[in-house]
Amino acid sequence: MLRSKIRRMTLIDPVLLKARLASLAGRFDVDALDECDSTSSELMRRAERGAPSGSVVVADRQSAGRGRRGRSWLSSPESSLTFSLLWRFPGNAASLSGLSLAVGVGLAQAMENLGAKGVCLKWPNDVLLRSGDDFAKLAGILIELSSDRRGTQAIIGIGLNLAPPTGDLPQPAAGLSQACPQPIDRHDVLAAILGQLAAVLDTFTVNRFFGLKMKWQQYHAWQDQAVQILGDGVDPKRGRCLGVDDDGALLLETAAGIERIFSGDVSLRRA
Repeated sequence: MLRSKIRRMTLIDPVLLKARLASLAGRFDVDALDECDSTSSELMRRAERGAPSGSVVVADRQSAGRGRRGRSWLSSPESSLTFSLLWRFPGNAASLSGLSLAVGVGLAQAMENLGAKGVCLKWPNDVLLRSGDDFAKLAGILIELSSDRRGTQAIIGIGLNLAPPTGDLPQPAAGLSQACPQPIDRHDVLAAILGQLAAVLDTFTVNRFFGLKMKWQQYHAWQDQAVQILGDGVDPKRGRCLGVDDDGALLLETAAGIERIFSGDVSLRRA
């Protein structure tokens, strides 16, 4: 039944996408590929050759897609949308703390604009779909930064499940088709995401994460709930999640006080 909600679609057509972006079309330079190793790797190579801010590479299939903590992200044209966006910021990389959270806000808002219900955010870079008291991963974000004298470039990689993935998965996963009442057109999805990202990244450029913190916490899956922080080779940390601070650090209230968690190499779980 879920498959019937997904229109069969092959390569993204930049002409169709441009029409959906309307007045925002001039801010993006979109290239659609049948297959590549990784949209982020391909876009990084293009950035080294001088690709402009707003360049987008979207691929139907990735042979070496990357996720957080070294995980792979597989893609297929009918069940997922995988793309990377190049964006340039003034200042050094240290000034961009909270960028992955800001991108999450843009994704959540885009999904809601498409009619999706139950979209939530998980620190630091996951989009979840709520189902009762449970959550499943809907999308992931991976950002790679590099700085020079001109500022900092961000390669923003996004993988979104259009249909619920199958197979042996490390965590529950969901598809956008489960949250939207209408059939999904990939051009509409990509246009909605790019439009929201333009607005969010403009806000972030001026006000950094502080300008988006309250919105992020409105989407936060475990705001003011008991959670545990898991890391390799260390004991779990348990406490109440107070959300995030102005820099995007996670705030964990424990018996010893409030602790700020910076590292994205830990896993956040509900206690």
